[in-house]
This record gives sequence, C-alpha cells and structure tokens, in this order.
Amino acid sequence: MRYAFGGVCDATLTARTADGALAAAGYADAVMTRYIVEHGAIRDDLLTRTQLRDWVDGVDPLTGERRGRDLESPVADLILDATINAPKSFSIAAMLDPELAAAYEDLQDRLRDRIIKLWQSELNARRGKQGAIREDLARIEVVELRHERSRSLDPHKHRHLWLNVKVRGLDGKWSNVDTRVALRLQNVVNAEGDLASRTDPAWVAALAAKGFTLNADGEIAQLQHLVRPLSKRSAQIEANKAAHFRAWTEQHPGVEPSATVRTQIDQWAWAAGRPNKPGQLDEEDWASVVMAELLHADPELGGPRSAVVPKSVAIDNLDVELLAAKAIVDADARSTGTGGRFSDMDVRAGAARAVAASGVTAEHAQLAKVLDEIVSCATRTHTVTLLTEPNIPAHIKRRMATSTAALKASVAQRTDALAAPGEVVPFAEITAVASAIEPERTLDDGQLKGASSIAGTDRIVAIAGAAGTGKTTMLKVAGAALRRRGRSMIIVAPTKKASAVAGREAESASSSLHQLLHDYGWRWTSSPAGAIVWSCLGIGDEDPATGTQYCGPRIGIRPGDRIVVDEAGMLDLEAAAALLDVVHRTGASVALVGDQHQALPVGHSGAMALFWRRASRQIELLSIHRFKDPAWGDLSLRLRKPQGPEDARRVAEELINTGHVVLANDETEAREAMTAAWFRASREGLSVALVAATHAEAQAVSEDIQARRIVAGTVDTREAVYGQSAQPIFVGDVVQTRRNDNASDVQNRQNWVVRSVSAQHVMLASANDSTDLRKITHEYAISHLHLAYATTVYGVQGETTDVAVVGPGVDAAGLYVGMTRGKQDNEAVVVARNGSSAVTQLVETMERVSVEETIEKSRAAARVELNRAAQSVTTPVPTPHHAADVTRN
Repeated sequence: MRYAFGGVCDATLTARTADGALAAAGYADAVMTRYIVEHGAIRDDLLTRTQLRDWVDGVDPLTGERRGRDLESPVADLILDATINAPKSFSIAAMLDPELAAAYEDLQDRLRDRIIKLWQSELNARRGKQGAIREDLARIEVVELRHERSRSLDPHKHRHLWLNVKVRGLDGKWSNVDTRVALRLQNVVNAEGDLASRTDPAWVAALAAKGFTLNADGEIAQLQHLVRPLSKRSAQIEANKAAHFRAWTEQHPGVEPSATVRTQIDQWAWAAGRPNKPGQLDEEDWASVVMAELLHADPELGGPRSAVVPKSVAIDNLDVELLAAKAIVDADARSTGTGGRFSDMDVRAGAARAVAASGVTAEHAQLAKVLDEIVSCATRTHTVTLLTEPNIPAHIKRRMATSTAALKASVAQRTDALAAPGEVVPFAEITAVASAIEPERTLDDGQLKGASSIAGTDRIVAIAGAAGTGKTTMLKVAGAALRRRGRSMIIVAPTKKASAVAGREAESASSSLHQLLHDYGWRWTSSPAGAIVWSCLGIGDEDPATGTQYCGPRIGIRPGDRIVVDEAGMLDLEAAAALLDVVHRTGASVALVGDQHQALPVGHSGAMALFWRRASRQIELLSIHRFKDPAWGDLSLRLRKPQGPEDARRVAEELINTGHVVLANDETEAREAMTAAWFRASREGLSVALVAATHAEAQAVSEDIQARRIVAGTVDTREAVYGQSAQPIFVGDVVQTRRNDNASDVQNRQNWVVRSVSAQHVMLASANDSTDLRKITHEYAISHLHLAYATTVYGVQGETTDVAVVGPGVDAAGLYVGMTRGKQDNEAVVVARNGSSAVTQLVETMERVSVEETIEKSRAAARVELNRAAQSVTTPVPTPHHAADVTRN
C-alpha cells in the first residue's frame, strides 16, 4: 500500500510471513502498540514479539483462538502496511526543538486515529459464494510501530500502521478484508496525510511559534535548504552500507546476516567518513553528530528565531469551483491505467489534495464539510457518470472527466472522417526495392504487406508488430519506395529518443511527435486547475511561450506524404487529436506502427486501438527475427497474447520448464538475482537490460550494482556528481538522462557512461558508442540524471540487448517487453516458494486490462468491475462488545 505522506522506508514488510513482520518490527527498537477499532471507537494495548507473531498469523494474541480460515495462498498478504511519513524538513524541525518534536508526534497521533477510523468505516469483508456479499466491518486491528530514523540513520520520524487482514464483520464473524477496496481507499489515506500536514492548525501554530512556516510544496520554508545536504549524506550512507554488506556476504557465503550484523553495518555506514565519529553509536551520539552537521550546513540554526504569524486562507474565501476542477484534474491524471475512469474515492482524494494546497488552516471537522461540497460540485460539473444504479460502492471506477470523454469522442470522429481507402504498391516493386537496399535480406509476408501499405495511398494504415518482427527493416524499405514515387516519409515517435533511432535506421527524416506538432502550431499550457490544455496557433498569432509571431511550419509536408508514427502504442489521445489535425491540413496520410501489448502512453491510451479499428489497411507482423532461439520467438508470441487463463498457465509452465524463470524467496533475493545477472553479463562482454516494476526499485537495484562496483574498484569514486534525489554518481557509472536538452544534445531515457567529472561539466559517453560524447552541467545532473543499471519498461522500450532480466512486480506489458529485449536470453525473477506459486503469479501478471478507447468500452469495463464487486445486503447488527479499556471517540 502506498504511503500516507509519500516517501520510502525499508523497514516495511520484506516477506509475507510472521517472521518477516518480526524482522521489520525488530528494527530501531520499535514499540508494538495494537489499536482495536470497534464501531468508530479506539482502544489500545501492547503486544510482545511472540504475540505479534500470532497476531500476524491470524491468531488472537491473547486467547490463541484462530480467526476465520487460514489463508491458502503462500503469497497472500497477512497485513497491509501504510506509513505515516512527512517531508524531511519536519524531522529536521523535530531534531532542533523538543516542543516541535512533541507537536509533530501529536500531529501523527491525530492522523493515525483518523486513518484507522477511516479503515474501519470504509473497508469491508466479503461473504457468500465467490465473495459476492459485502459485509461492513465492526472491528479492525492495527499495530503501530514508531521509528525515529531511516535505515540510513537520517532524521526520519514516521509511523508504520499494519492493518491485519483478519477483520470482524457486523455479523460477528472473522474473515479477510477486501484488499481491492483497501488498496483503492489508500488514495484517500494518502490525501488525508497531505491534508493533515499542511492544514492542521495546532501543527501550523507550533511551527509559527518557533518562526517557521510552510511553503507551497508543504515543506518548512526555513529548513528546506537543509534537506539536500542530508539527502546527499543519506545517499553516501546507502552506498557505504551496500558496499559493506556485499563485502560481508562474500566473506560469509550462504550465511544470512543476523539483526545484530545488520545493525553493525548500518552504524558503520553511517559513521564512515564522518570526523569524530563515535565508536559505538548510541542515541546521544547520533543526535549530537546530526545536529553538528545541521549547524555546519547552516550556522544560524542555533540562533534565536522570532515567532511569526502564519498566513492562512479563510474557509469562506476558498474557491469551491476551482478546487472542484483541481480535484477532477487530480483524479483524471491518476486514471490513465483504467481508461480514464475513476471512483468517488478518487474524487475525494483529489479534493483533499486541492484543499491541502489551498493555504487554508482549519480543524478537520470544518474541512470535512468543505470537502463534501467540493466533491459534490466536482462530480456534478466536471464528470460523466458511466453507471447510474443506486448504491454503487465508492471504490468502483464509474466516473470520467468530461474533458476525457469529449476527447475520446472527438478522436473517434476525426479518425472516421479521415479514413479513406487507397491502393497498395505492388509486391514486386517492394521486393525489388528491398533487394536493392539489402540484397542479403528477404522480407517476410508481414513486412512485405506493411511496406506495400505504407508506400500506398490509404489515408490511415495500422501495423501491429510483436517485439522482434523487423519493423525497422520494413520502414526502411517503405521509405525508399515512397521516395522512388516522389513522396516523402516523415517518422515521428512519442519520444525524441525513439524517433531518432527509427529515423536513423530507416534513413528517413524524423522528429519527436511533439516537435512536429509544435512546428504546426500546437501548444500545450496549464489551466488554473492544473489541466494540460492544447490549442493551435494560426499564422500571425502571438506565441504565448516566446511572445513572437507564429509564421507557420518549417517542416514541409505535402499531400501524399506519409507520416509514420513509430512506437504508436505509446501515442496518447491528446497528441493523436493534434496529429489528425496536421494530417487533415497537409493532405498527408498516416501510418501507425506499434504494439498495444507493449508499454502504453503516460497519458490517456486508446489512440492505437482507435486507429486500428478504423484503418482501411491493417497488418499484423508475427514472424520473429530478433531471437537466436526460434522456440523462444514462438513462446514470446504466446506470452504477448495468451488465449485465456488456461493458455496463460501453459505459457507460465513452459517459461519455468525452459529455464526462463528464476525463483527468489523474497524481494532482497530477487534484487540480488538481478544484480548478479548484470555482473555475469559484464564478465561475458554482453549487453544487458534489467527491467524493474517501479523507478524506485530500478534505482535500488542500480545502487546495489554501483556499490558492488565500488568494492571491486571498477568505478572511480574520487570525483562525484549528484543526480536526482542527491544520488551520488561516479566516473564509470551507467546513467540515464531524463529530459531532452538541445544545448547538450541529450535525449530523455538515453543511456550513458560517465566519462569524467569537472567543476563545470560532466562528460558522458554513449552506452552504445564510447566515441559519442556529450557535456552536461551539474545543474542538469541534479534534476535530470540518475543511475541506469536497471530501468523500468519505459526505459527499455525499443531497446535490443544480448540478455534481459525482468524483476518481480511488473505488469503484463512489463513482463512481455522485458522478456523480449534479449537476443540470446531472457529471464523473469519471481518471488515464490515453489514452481506452483510462480505459475500462479505469472498467470496473474499476464492478465491485461483491456484498452478502453471509446466511451462504450469504458462503460462496459465499469459494468464488469461492478459485477465483480461485493454487494451490500441487509444484515442484523449484533450488540457491540464492551471493553474495559479507556475508549477514545
């Protein structure tokens, strides 16, 4: 579950077992307090470590009674973990002043009580056949752990809230919480954390009394400058720790380090490189050293600070209509994975975040009334309701932003209007062109049809190609055939990196799609509510970005020219709408070449599906050319699109039986498997792609590899540059640039090796060509550079390597894309105790969410979701259990 305030802490659960819970609980002398929430009232007690083990395993820690039935799945969650976290400046403030430390604890107490009451009132269990009946909850239990530091031993006051999946319904029976609802409610929990940290009057007043205020980012304005120095130190500590842990593991092969050893490594890593470091770390040593470093970073911290009067917006002055619009923008931005659909929970979360950023300070009870008003205005004014039945559960994604619904309809209508059939170029001509270009290569039937169609006159052509089917070769031939007929091919792609690669290999003009759209007058700006608004300039209009007059396009496109969108599966609906305008204005034709089974766009998806359905010419490439093993090529096609659950199971079993799956006992072991794969490939001189589920996990793997290279001496640590999140990067490290920069000539998601670091610049060499050099500034590095030994699916889309390894937790696109990068070998790392469990997980991973390119499909998807949800029935409520404990309401 995501965190209430955002951020990361590695004291969260590392295993779905009671032992894993104990390992996490044992860090930093955690105090294990259990909170029992019944009918909106809270009471608490303390659990010993033995009692905690029983509690996690679904046993009453006091009586030993088993609560409901055992969980049958070996990977079933026993507890759900949320973290009450906060901006780092809050922990710094607590370090500086004991009164602020107490006020911060009180703030976390209030938020904890609010969260666990929310869980009890909004979550449910499932009853009956296939869990069709929704059972409201009478009782939940939550264990709280309080931590003062991160594993890097930086100031980081936070709480872990462990919600036991065993819950008691109003019918008095114990069963499991509906995890789907719990996960979706977490969006609201996250927003409540943001709201509390920025609007709580007691906390804001406590800060003001000490001369502190909150800025627009929610940080303490007067302390934010200290966050980076601490973050840099934290990054160094993580590198130290990983290196020392690696050295210990090599000295003790096959031995799992104990909690004592891990603590010693943590303390050594924290102390390494610090002057006057303590020999044995204790609480006073830690606090004094951190305070000394804070004072060194800002000597004025120790001086007196006058109280201030915090600025606050009155509740009556809040612009409800603007906040409602912001709430929908927030919900819409988070809905791209569900076809633009979101739930009432999502709207409320968006409203809470909008109020949090409004500058208001007020008690939560007052804000709750405003939130209700904002939600009502938002749903009434800015949404389309896809399902209208009464009493639809709040977690069902049955709403859509009016703007997104209009966009879907508009793109569908424009595509219909543009589609017009034409003629293809004769196959004999295409074959002759291909023979002239590459005599040693013969086009397969799909490539032949694709090149013939692209060089033809259909206004819309759609070509779907599985990974490794030779789309680039097809484009190269099509471009030559077009030029032979006096027409041009312009290759564009959703990313500048992809368009540059495709244009170079196909020997045709290329640009990023957004560069082409910008050239033809399209501009995108933010509305007051934060929405991206697209508009098109006419010749002579003033460009709002530059203040100059728009003089028309410089990229010449003539009637009959072919615009080819490569990697078209990543084309979002907004860009598609603008592209259709350019095609209409120029008289050109368009071909979309991509794969909806690979990574989808960051924005709203469905463009490729719309073009596919309406194109007068559709070709699917299925002959695999990339892989050395033909059997793997055939299996990859089945992995791309299994024909139902049984076929998915057969694919998963074949993946395991053919050695393409690596089993790991936990996430740590999985990370080690990916790290080992990188070094194995490096020793053999092979290129390798490591694909992680999230950016955070990719960076964790990358930092492990970096740390091991530090120990081996294969990176030079004498000079460093700091990347995103103050990540230390050394000479020899593999990195990725994350923003197009014309001045440096670097592109988003390009991979490089750090060649040298000077006071002025960082020299990068292309990961594929060591003679291709670029200079970036330290300022660029701080904002747009990070380690890239591992990356996400978006980072490897379009790449080809010798081997590829996919980590746990990826979705269907991540699994397929990751396992089709390697020409020689492709593996998936699965956290599972045995092959049977791995098969189950792989089958679940292969399940794809259908693309909802039209309103009709979104409505049908919402209906399916509603039919799968548990529904409420009338249930008699038993008399509540009375407890002798003191109760807080």
